[in-house]
Amino acid sequence: MGNDVDLRPHVVVIGGGFGGLIAAESLASAPVRVTLVDRTNHHTFQPLLYQVATAGLSPAEIAQPIRAIVRNQPNVTVLMAEAVALDLPGRALYMQDGEALSWDFLIVACGAETSYFGHDEWAAPAPGLKSLRDAIDIRERVLIAFEAAEREPSRELREALLTFVVIGGGPTGVELAGALSELAKFVLDRDFRRIDPSAAAVHLIEAGPRLLPSFPTDLAESAVSQLRELGVVVRTGAAVTSIEPGVVVLGDERINCSTVVWAAGVRAAPFTKALGVPLDKLGRVLVEKDLGVPGYPRVFVIGDAARLDGKDGKPLPGVSPVAMQQARTVAKSIRRLLVGKDAVTFEYFDKGTMATIGRRRAIAMIDRMHMSGFIAWMAWLLVHIWYLIGFKNRIVVMITWAWSYVTYRRGARIITRDSTSRTGSPVRADT
Repeated sequence: MGNDVDLRPHVVVIGGGFGGLIAAESLASAPVRVTLVDRTNHHTFQPLLYQVATAGLSPAEIAQPIRAIVRNQPNVTVLMAEAVALDLPGRALYMQDGEALSWDFLIVACGAETSYFGHDEWAAPAPGLKSLRDAIDIRERVLIAFEAAEREPSRELREALLTFVVIGGGPTGVELAGALSELAKFVLDRDFRRIDPSAAAVHLIEAGPRLLPSFPTDLAESAVSQLRELGVVVRTGAAVTSIEPGVVVLGDERINCSTVVWAAGVRAAPFTKALGVPLDKLGRVLVEKDLGVPGYPRVFVIGDAARLDGKDGKPLPGVSPVAMQQARTVAKSIRRLLVGKDAVTFEYFDKGTMATIGRRRAIAMIDRMHMSGFIAWMAWLLVHIWYLIGFKNRIVVMITWAWSYVTYRRGARIITRDSTSRTGSPVRADT
């Protein structure tokens, strides 16, 4: 049996994020064999990465091994490998180690990476937040900053150590800034003896005229108000001109700080270039209305790697609901193509959008209904618990959040670097 040739059509899926995973799951009963390729062995619930970065949740609470997720789907094979090259006419995918996979259908769901708009040298002092590794790195930079401040005799350097800068006023930046301020003012406030953690300064920097440009003005203004209630310094119309270790430069202004987090932009993962087809300026593949690649009707691109405009003429947002709906559409198209029918045109159904700012603070837009404050926060909690992968994760996160709500305690405040390590962005005093 082990040497039998499987003659079922082969569907190769690149990426184990929301799009890739849902695509594989949606083909569970289809007469195909599926191979899912990802560089890591786990699926990460990216909307909650900021909770790991701010010590609210542990990494395992928002991630699940891909093999465990599809263990009851016998037509799916999982390969932990990095796809690096494609031969579209020859229908071959090549891995970094030289292994090649042939395919009958290809789904590219390789996701996105942090974009520094031509300043890749900023990546080291200002990490982005796209993976568990990023989240853990940021968490340790933040916690080490407080530890270093406890031992720092210089008032000037101590203030710099307790200054945190988040660059980018989208949902990720807003959520990070709010969570960092809560961490300092309510979680760590009684844990230190030489410093007052609640005196920490959190700056949220946005180059555009306002925060959350994808939200209606009233909700964006509510978000600013809620952030300021938490003590976050909100700066709009402030373009970053330089980032150095321990310093963020805004034109003639310099902000001395310990930790900088970049949440200002993303671009498609570099693998999209391997397709050799037209891309937009963010590296996204210009797909057809059925999410297919022009000239290759059996190749589909979904999620952050795809560029498809909505009914308003604007590109669909790079959010998980888009990727998940696209994945289901592509799976349906593959089923139809197998029996000689045409692929399905994709139409995005917008279920709403939301962003949390802190405990009891959030904004949400569902259809024409605008919510803010506690009601929006409750809606945010329920939605994110519902979409977490795995029953155990849902229960653990629900209990963790309930405990944090009652006590303002966060248990994931673990530093794995030794005491000789310093924060990733060492402070310095300007003279």
